[in-house]
Amino acid sequence: MACNDKKILHEISLTMSENYREHELLLGKSGYKLPDRSVIIFVLKEIRKLMFPGHYFDDEMVGEEPEVYLEYRLHKIACMLSRQIRLAMSYEKEKECDTDCAERITYEFLDELPEIQKLLLKDVEAGFDGDPAAKSKESVIISYPGLFAIFVYRVAHELYVRNVPYIPRIMTEYAHSRTGIDINAGATIGEYFFIDHGTGVVIGETTEIGDHVKLYQGVTLGALSTRKGQGLSGVKRHPIIEDNVTIYANSTILGGQTRIGHDSVISGNTFIIESIPAGTKASNELPAVRFAPQYEVPYYGDNI
Repeated sequence: MACNDKKILHEISLTMSENYREHELLLGKSGYKLPDRSVIIFVLKEIRKLMFPGHYFDDEMVGEEPEVYLEYRLHKIACMLSRQIRLAMSYEKEKECDTDCAERITYEFLDELPEIQKLLLKDVEAGFDGDPAAKSKESVIISYPGLFAIFVYRVAHELYVRNVPYIPRIMTEYAHSRTGIDINAGATIGEYFFIDHGTGVVIGETTEIGDHVKLYQGVTLGALSTRKGQGLSGVKRHPIIEDNVTIYANSTILGGQTRIGHDSVISGNTFIIESIPAGTKASNELPAVRFAPQYEVPYYGDNI
């Protein structure tokens, strides 16, 4: 078949155009554009340079005073983010978003960056103190997937609480794709938070996590049931984890009424759907391990 067979191409285009007519979702909302994922990811990278400038260095820093560099970078972020917020809100509401509204949200968000930076420094400390394999705090910043996922969550959360559509999820799903750690931007997470290893961690939208909490790989903080679908939107579905709790690998804690009391330890592979009091060590009863030879071991005598 020749690559310029117009008859076949025409038939394909007719079939697909029928899909367009039957499903408006394929064409999006007429007259409105969704935010640009690539721009949002670029904004995240620019914010990361502000958070840890010595670790994500670029040539624009050379010879500049910190105040000058920061002001330049903040202006750049403000311009890009404000436009993306305006696109997101216009698409969501199907009416042109007021530019002043988008700029107000942008500057409210930027005003939170110093506090986000303070929280991230505490998260770095939690990562270093909590992992004997960490050789330095710098290694936590530049190489730990848990810290990267937490950074993205803390940025996205500030947009989520300001009811910005699309953008927070784009941010956290980018971190999810990079790290295997899925933190919904709606979750509430306290200080000194650390995720060790991280692969497979899931933290649902209405999860509440206190201070000095540590999670290992494969932990799920999820909903007990989602069969009602959109009917559960806005309902508390995910657990509360109080201060100073450690949850070991592959444990699952489900339900909006489930509360893990402070200073508790959840052992690996534990499944919990009920609240437990403070100071509890929760674990599953492990099945007995039995050892048996698969074949008879030959006897070679005592002189071997």
